[in-house]
Amino acid sequence: MPKLKQSQIRRLDRLLEMRDGYVLDFSNRTFSEFFEDEFGFDIYQEKYELQGESKAKRLRTLIEVEEGAVVASVIQKLWMLRLNDKQKAPVAAEDDLWIQGLITHLQTSGSAPLVQSLVSTARILDFDTVTRDLNRALETSQSDPESAITSACSTLESVCRSVLVELGLELPKKRDISSLFRAVREPLKLSPSRTDMHQDILGDVQKILGGLGTLVEGVGALRTHAGDAHGREKGFVRIDSRTAALAVHSAITAALFLIQTWQKHYPTTSLHKH
Repeated sequence: MPKLKQSQIRRLDRLLEMRDGYVLDFSNRTFSEFFEDEFGFDIYQEKYELQGESKAKRLRTLIEVEEGAVVASVIQKLWMLRLNDKQKAPVAAEDDLWIQGLITHLQTSGSAPLVQSLVSTARILDFDTVTRDLNRALETSQSDPESAITSACSTLESVCRSVLVELGLELPKKRDISSLFRAVREPLKLSPSRTDMHQDILGDVQKILGGLGTLVEGVGALRTHAGDAHGREKGFVRIDSRTAALAVHSAITAALFLIQTWQKHYPTTSLHKH
């Protein structure tokens, strides 16, 4: 379970009305029934008594000990109850945006092995700029979505530039992500027009390779239109953390695939400090 910051816990306490041991308007009975009906387990079992026996303390313990996907589902269900409670004041838009971002963060925490794989690979290959950009993207996907999108694009740019340097190839005159990806696509044999595959899978692989190019261009375009690399006019609406997380994890998937493809086709290429 990804550990939440104390500031996140405090805000969650406020939004789910976890005052004096309560959670929203649940009684002990309805709280038990909620977890049994929605999730199929007993919230009153001993494992959730580490911080105390009240409803709020049980929920805080669940947040601490369960996997991110489970915690995300619980928070999402509780939040929907709060949103649909017409007896209470409407929820502030910024609070809804924040909690939806937290839910997305918890849901995507399950992709940690993929993230760790890219971090480890980049470290082994001395792709220091890749690691730096990736860390910045992951750290800001919830707190600063525009910065995360910019860093996600920079992660892909760093991979492409690093591969070109490793292969001794010149960087393209235009250094945007679309141009960099096109520059590495042929040497890595990633063109959607390639035909050197079994006919049973040729069309499928061509679609995937075409989709890879679309993904890369999409991350680049999102950086231009929603990242923090450019000034913004008055009233500019921030992109939400859910979309930022999608861009970050899409960039991670593409970056890892590019590095692994480079390793496959050029296993004996000497590494350079750069």
